[in-house]
Amino acid sequence: MSQFFQIHPDNPQARLIRQAVDIIEQGGVIAYPTDSAYALGCHLDDKRAVDRIRQIRKVTDKHNFTLMCRDLTDISTYAKVDNIQYRQIKAHTPGPYTFILDATTEVPRRLMNPKRRQIGIRIPDNQITLALLEALAQPLMSTTLILPGDDAPLTDPYDIRATLEHTLDLVIDGGFCGFDATSVIDLASEPPLVIREGCGDVSAFT
Repeated sequence: MSQFFQIHPDNPQARLIRQAVDIIEQGGVIAYPTDSAYALGCHLDDKRAVDRIRQIRKVTDKHNFTLMCRDLTDISTYAKVDNIQYRQIKAHTPGPYTFILDATTEVPRRLMNPKRRQIGIRIPDNQITLALLEALAQPLMSTTLILPGDDAPLTDPYDIRATLEHTLDLVIDGGFCGFDATSVIDLASEPPLVIREGCGDVSAFT
């Protein structure tokens, strides 16, 4: 049975954030709000938790996960970023964008497409997520909470609890999220390629 935390979207309660991070560090899988849709997250280095998320989403090892980062410093640790890419990311973060970049050796191979050493990087504009990342002190392995057979992500934390309460360790109620996922921009391509148009304005990349 999953726990259910109601966390204030503008002023996250430090006690609940710390409890959520404890769950993540102990191998838990959580559902949490972002600036686009709700997402599933777990510890970056926990293979069992990553496999649980794959099972929930019914995706293969070819599925690209995203590293949810707190700032640009995290990005430079896990992705190879040149000056032009850095300026593009800085101009659009925090915000509802996922940037595909060439990965560094810090990224576990299991999180990447086996044919390409690339990773999705994201800095969300959401106070709950940023508080989690600050307390965790490293990126959160993440993927949009879209269930098998669905075209859109789940947006209501009470629906998430009702559907996945026996599967997740924690559902964070941070209020209603939107129906759209992030915009995905492949910055490893030259020129940049818009993979998916979602919440974020992609006009600067087209």
